[in-house]
Amino acid sequence: MFNAPQISQIGDPVLRRKAAEVDPRDIGSAEIQLLIEAMIATMRAAGVGLAAPQIGTSLQVIVMEDAPEFSAKIPQAERLEKEREPFDLKVLINPVVREIGTETRDFFEGCLSIKGYTAMVRRQREVAVSYLDQNGAPQSWQPRGWAARIAQHEYDHLQGVLFTDRMFARSFMSDEEYRKRYAGKPIGAVKEALGLM
Repeated sequence: MFNAPQISQIGDPVLRRKAAEVDPRDIGSAEIQLLIEAMIATMRAAGVGLAAPQIGTSLQVIVMEDAPEFSAKIPQAERLEKEREPFDLKVLINPVVREIGTETRDFFEGCLSIKGYTAMVRRQREVAVSYLDQNGAPQSWQPRGWAARIAQHEYDHLQGVLFTDRMFARSFMSDEEYRKRYAGKPIGAVKEALGLM
């Protein structure tokens, strides 16, 4: 039986360090492949994205996946507003994220390393990501909408940055309060209620 690693919580110094690049020659090693397996299992048990520092390993590795069953539970109007489209598993090693255009979007984010809290964060609507995959092959991807948000959130982890560093401070709240007051409401109405317009 696989034991999922514990997820590092805010306050753990590993979350504030810039992660080291993975030597491309090491990608095929048992150590890196086991790390990737552990990250995928941990992410699938808890969310849609995970960076290696979140399980205590300060290396530039991200796993992301937004399976169709996750967004199927979300009302269509909310899915459209968030531009949330399912995408298959991505393993991003030594990623570089570049902004595309100037459009931004404000939405609430949570984090497995900041359990129980959420806040509104402004992100680029579209980004270009270049990276090595789990076989060490160079890849590029240009996500937009929710996938771009996940990519930026996880990339921040590799820089030692948490969403609390980027959030609109007055939007910070417990998950419980968010669900009770704002879940499912258009983001414009939420921003108005929070005095962010």
